[in-house]
Amino acid sequence: MTMIRDPDIPAIELGAQEVAVGKPSRKGTIGVVVIGAALVTAVNLTAAVYLYRGINDLRTLEARLEQLGQFEQRISARLDTVNNGFQSRFEKLDDQLQAKFSEVNGGFARLEHDLPAAADERMSSAPEPTVVPAGTEAEPSAVAENMSEAESVGMPQLPRKRAAPPAPNPAYQRIQQADGKVYYRKIN
Repeated sequence: MTMIRDPDIPAIELGAQEVAVGKPSRKGTIGVVVIGAALVTAVNLTAAVYLYRGINDLRTLEARLEQLGQFEQRISARLDTVNNGFQSRFEKLDDQLQAKFSEVNGGFARLEHDLPAAADERMSSAPEPTVVPAGTEAEPSAVAENMSEAESVGMPQLPRKRAAPPAPNPAYQRIQQADGKVYYRKIN
């Protein structure tokens, strides 16, 4: 950088300005300190407000967690009560069912004990049934008479057998599979 010098222009003294800049005034220093203190105070106040809010939120959350623990204990107690109720009902039903089963088994045992002796006595006093040969028709009054005599003696009636199924048609072939299903196929 080149400087242009003109001898007619008075020279500017830079030394006086450097001294003025080098020594700050008391007013400027006090202003800078006050502004800095105000900024630090504002930052501290803001931090205190956020810290206070955070502490309040934490207390609220802690209270909710305590309520949640109490709620869990109440629910657990109610579930235990319901579970005990169901369990006692199941036990009661089981006891009743066992009592019914033992009652039924006792009835069967009594029937088995009483039935052979009674059947022997009844069979000895019962009249001989009439045998009707196949191909001849029995008189309905004779069959009814034998039936009424058996009922009067007190013999238990035997279940009637079903009629035999009709004979298979020779035009069809019977096929039984391993799973028990039966199919018929027409023979040509």
